[in-house]
Amino acid sequence: MGYLLIVTLIQAFSFSLIGVFLAGHVDSYFAVLIRVVLAGLVFIPLTQWRRVEPGFMRGMLVIGALQFGITYVCLYLSFRVLTVPEVLLFTILTPLHVTLIEDALNRRFNPWALVAALVAVLGAGVIRWDGIDGNFLGGFLLLQVANFTYAAGQVLYKHLVARYPSDLPHYRRFGYFYLGALIIALPAFLMFGNPQRLPDAADQWAVLLFLGFCSTALGMYWWNKGACLVNGGTLAVFNVLHVPVGLLINLLIWNQNEPLERLAFGGVLILVSLWVSRLGSMGRRSAS
Repeated sequence: MGYLLIVTLIQAFSFSLIGVFLAGHVDSYFAVLIRVVLAGLVFIPLTQWRRVEPGFMRGMLVIGALQFGITYVCLYLSFRVLTVPEVLLFTILTPLHVTLIEDALNRRFNPWALVAALVAVLGAGVIRWDGIDGNFLGGFLLLQVANFTYAAGQVLYKHLVARYPSDLPHYRRFGYFYLGALIIALPAFLMFGNPQRLPDAADQWAVLLFLGFCSTALGMYWWNKGACLVNGGTLAVFNVLHVPVGLLINLLIWNQNEPLERLAFGGVLILVSLWVSRLGSMGRRSAS
């Protein structure tokens, strides 16, 4: 779970950076594209091209297009019509997508994982249920697409690695992920991007560099690698931990007021959901 914990911190910090420095200032499509390009510069030179099965290559292209390309285009577009608290609220449904997709691929129903995901969603909802004003339906729908594609990508990666075992380390086969993301990000920028809204300040470029090299390169790699090491219920729970962590960052770094009582209570519920997931995993091992 160490990989997932580290990436949770990175993701939570990234949400704040996007909301403070990029949303409304930098073209969304360009921000997604530059993140993919920077991450690709890290992993594509390390990628093995000859010893990787074609089925794995195709699968990674699809996963990259889903988990990063479509997900982050929808996420950045949602910031145009939603506030940061609203974005955080609407991403709490990701655990449900993870659980349902995992069960569908395994052709089974795991009630423990579903209960853990529901408790995690409840905990995040307690923390982040602020009054929502205006016409937010479009933003909500965008984030539900993002939730689904992000969940599908990480679950599919876990199954793809199991289907195509290799003695190569994960990073030697991960460059295909960013090529898949580029298939979405580049045409999206060319067709819909606004060249008049490119970064024009040093802090915006600094944030994009951090998001590209840290959040997108290391973050996506560590997250998917970590997903292979935990069960579906635990993975679902980790998909919502960015909510309390993000609020703590807003409180400690950006000095934004947050409801501490709700933060504490919701955090306890999320910890309970992690315990439920582990309890269910132990029960299945005992039964087998």
